[in-house]
Amino acid sequence: MSPLDRRSFLAGTTLAATALTGATRAQSDVNSTIRCAVLGVNGRGKVHIDAIQNVRGAQVALLCDPDAKLLAQRAAEFEKKYGRKVLTETDLRRVYDRKDIDVVAIATPNHWHALSAIWACQAGKDAYVEKPGSHNVFEGRKMVEAADRYQRIVQHGVQLRSNPVLQEAVQHLRDGLIGDVYMARAVIYRWRPSVGKRPDAAAPATLDWDLWQGPAAERPFSTRYVHYDWHWHWDYGNGDLGNQGVHETDMALWGLDEGLPTEVTAMGGKFLWDDDRETPEVLSALYRYAGSNKMLEVEVRPWCTNSEEGVNVGNLFYGSKGFMTVSDYNSYQVYLGQRREPGPSGKWGDPVQAHFDNFFDAVRSRDASKLNGPIETGHTSSAIAHLGNIAFRVGRQLQFDPKSEQFVGDTEANAMLTREYRHPYVVPQQV
Repeated sequence: MSPLDRRSFLAGTTLAATALTGATRAQSDVNSTIRCAVLGVNGRGKVHIDAIQNVRGAQVALLCDPDAKLLAQRAAEFEKKYGRKVLTETDLRRVYDRKDIDVVAIATPNHWHALSAIWACQAGKDAYVEKPGSHNVFEGRKMVEAADRYQRIVQHGVQLRSNPVLQEAVQHLRDGLIGDVYMARAVIYRWRPSVGKRPDAAAPATLDWDLWQGPAAERPFSTRYVHYDWHWHWDYGNGDLGNQGVHETDMALWGLDEGLPTEVTAMGGKFLWDDDRETPEVLSALYRYAGSNKMLEVEVRPWCTNSEEGVNVGNLFYGSKGFMTVSDYNSYQVYLGQRREPGPSGKWGDPVQAHFDNFFDAVRSRDASKLNGPIETGHTSSAIAHLGNIAFRVGRQLQFDPKSEQFVGDTEANAMLTREYRHPYVVPQQV
């Protein structure tokens, strides 16, 4: 049976048995080494490799990427750094067929995140998936359903959730330190220069371009997509709101203690460069929570700008007694009253390793409640980005029903909650 046929076959009734076998193995063999595959080995994939290698009782056993040249380079670097060879594979479907892989760490482009994680769940493997968890709202819900159905451990790669200082900051918000929290502001001020203009071309012989495109519509190859600038094209990425911004939307929802909103509007555009970028350079999005009377503001700026109370990438929370700033992933500061008297503050290091440690603790215990970044919150924080992008693209204020996860009375906007999937890379209605 081919890997493709096997993937289709696994969508049937034997799937539950496969997942059960994986769970039984993990529970009965708690002292064994957890063997991991890293899917996507370019940018974040390198971070995944190092973090997993630093987890006690876990090891990177396999690297996977459709770019054979890049894959060979990363495997050689791995052998030099860690003193052993690592398995390699260009087709992620063959990774899921392997019985000697327990966990996948997904660092692919955004358009592959959801399907990679769903296939992992169906194959009885746990998954750490980079942000954004999904490329669209529909996919996020399917990821939640897959993790629940197959009882898999799925962590969303928003490492700030594992920072003890930010956990302390959120507890201050819960305890009313700044009073009733009514608004959060997420700021994403990254330096993003012009990406220029690059033509279509023949794909390199070392790249499986069909596999790289996966669920997306078929397009001619261009270096404007591979290996990083896909972020700025709707077929593959979600702009900086769905890139860096998901860390900040996740922090905002965590601090507000909210999920999906009831109203959303956005405005922005391209003001600086005539380049290949499809997504807006500058974007302002507003979200309202009618039930709790709270609000979320998100600002994306790519170039010369001021900071906001010293924050260039991070969050601000506003309450009836003061406000709190959260900068990057590692510090917070409280200001109280009209005179802005300094209150509690804290700073900690980079929480990436802590987030991977948390994931593997949950994998070994088979207890998803231990996850700091469960896929449920991965779905909502990613969906905030998707909803803002949709409001920008349709150019009007939208009403949203958080229960049905549909826009109210807007066919055009609802069509953007999902996509037309390219066979055989289809996110299923029934996972």
